[in-house]
This record gives sequence, structure tokens and C-alpha cells, in this order.
Amino acid sequence: MTPSAAPSALPTALPRVGQGFDAHRFADPSSGRTLWLACLAWDGTGIEGDSDGDVAAHALIDALLSGSGLGDIGSLFGVGADSAGAGRHGADMLRVTVSHLHDHGFAPANASVALIGNRPKIGPRRAEAASAMSDAVGCPVSLTATTTDGMGFTGRGEGIAAIATALILPC
Repeated sequence: MTPSAAPSALPTALPRVGQGFDAHRFADPSSGRTLWLACLAWDGTGIEGDSDGDVAAHALIDALLSGSGLGDIGSLFGVGADSAGAGRHGADMLRVTVSHLHDHGFAPANASVALIGNRPKIGPRRAEAASAMSDAVGCPVSLTATTTDGMGFTGRGEGIAAIATALILPC
């Protein structure tokens, strides 16, 4: 292949890597929103969004779609309160995404998600969260977490972010 070859000209039989990112602010505590993260409900104030606001699931969806060349979460589910993603949980959206990949000849092989924020504390439920995400995607998903040492919106406790990487294989 020459360096000038267009991405669409790349062989589809090769493994592909995708990356995704998502960030949301925490909802007002009086909203009554449940905190959904990494396909689990957690104690604490929920996350704003048209869906459940699960930044871990949303970042992973973008990683899966970008790795397969099938767009992003907005191109699959739409955007806004009337979108196909409105009111949905991250686990359900991940299953729909994986089905979409299969329909186009791809399957996830493994993935990694890094959460960025001060809360909730991931460590006590890391294995449970990784298992829930793995079940939704059908491949191993590892989960890590970090803070930004007080910097930015995540450091001030205003919201949470996630970065994901996924290995996609042709099937």
C-alpha cells in the first residue's frame, strides 16, 4: 500500500484500533437522576445527558465505531432529546453498537476504558464494572480510573470524563 492510499482503500482483514472520548457534567442533586457509570448504578448524583449519561459506555461506543469506520455515537443514535439514544442505558447502547458492528463484518476483541474524575470511587467496584461492560460488549473490557489532581471541571467535581480504546477484528 502506498502512503497516499485513502483509508477506505485499506484492507478490512486487518485488526483495527478505535479511540473514543466522552465527558458530562453531574446533574443537579435535586434532579433525582440515577448515577450510571460503566453499565452500573452507583450512589450519588447522576450525570446529565439525553441518555443515562454513562461516559464510560459512550466513550467505548465511540471507540468501537471509530475502529470499525462506522462513525460515532451521534451517527448511530442521533443527538438530542428525540434521538434513538434518549432515555437509554449505556449497556443497551453498547449491545446495539456491537450488533451494528457485526452487521458490517466486525467484532470487538478487547477494550480499555479510563475514567477521569473525583467520584464515584471506582476501586471497590472495578471488577463488577469491568464485568458489566464486558458482558455488554462480548469481549474483555478493562477499567481504570484517575483524577486530575484538582485541575479542570473533573478536578473541581463538576463532571466526569472517559477515554476508551478498542481493538476491532473482521468477522
